[in-house]
Amino acid sequence: MTPRCSWPSVSGPKLGDTELARVTEAASGNVYGTSAAAPGSSWRSKRWLQAGCACDRPTRRRRQLAAAVALTGTGLLGASLSTKPNSRAFYALTFSVAGTWLVGGLATEPLDWSSLRGEERSLGRLVAVPVLTGVVAFGAFFGAALVARHIPILNEGLTSVLNYAERGSDSLVMATTLANGVAEEVFFRGSLFTALAGHNPVAGSTAVYMLATCATRNPALVLASGVMGTLFAVQRRASGGLLVPVLTHVTWSALMLRYLPAVFRKPPDAGRRR
Repeated sequence: MTPRCSWPSVSGPKLGDTELARVTEAASGNVYGTSAAAPGSSWRSKRWLQAGCACDRPTRRRRQLAAAVALTGTGLLGASLSTKPNSRAFYALTFSVAGTWLVGGLATEPLDWSSLRGEERSLGRLVAVPVLTGVVAFGAFFGAALVARHIPILNEGLTSVLNYAERGSDSLVMATTLANGVAEEVFFRGSLFTALAGHNPVAGSTAVYMLATCATRNPALVLASGVMGTLFAVQRRASGGLLVPVLTHVTWSALMLRYLPAVFRKPPDAGRRR
């Protein structure tokens, strides 16, 4: 016999069959916009579900789909950084990576305004704080980059990836960088985070994020994905929505792309003198 869901005891009247059905359906990702479980907080409700119960089946399907998307995106990501800078293949593959994260994320966990906003109501906390966080994160990474220049393996990794910015079209590189930033949040801190409910979604989504980045074979990017992935996941958990980590991600990425290449740019030949 398939076990029924058990819900935590609360003071007050018990839920009737109709209300319990609505809460169960909302927690499994089938109903949005109800007062029982909005998408931004559905992962909190799903941790109450018993393993193996019928209402947990949508969660299992969600995890299976998320795993397929993760494998596909990882393969495309590895291929994209194996192409030549400023080549059609590079832009095609990087935009394909973004499309995979975005479409796969939305197919796994559809979004609406409540799931983007989460529990935040203050405009300052919803917009100003995450943008400022992205600026602070950039400052920390800029300082770390000055040190990384003297560590051969990190210097080589950063020089390699920033070469795509140096030799590419400014507008196209910025477009694909921001597109991937948004799409990564939709998948890793959106659908994957929800699919890992009850299994430490902060650590789990960050671990998958790092594993996907390993496909680039670039230790500097893997290290950055661990640090920033943790930050984005903590923001997702604290705010209950995606907008906060999205704004931090795109702010940080734009500043890194704009100012970091100069740190690793080779100085002009000293022999060239008038």
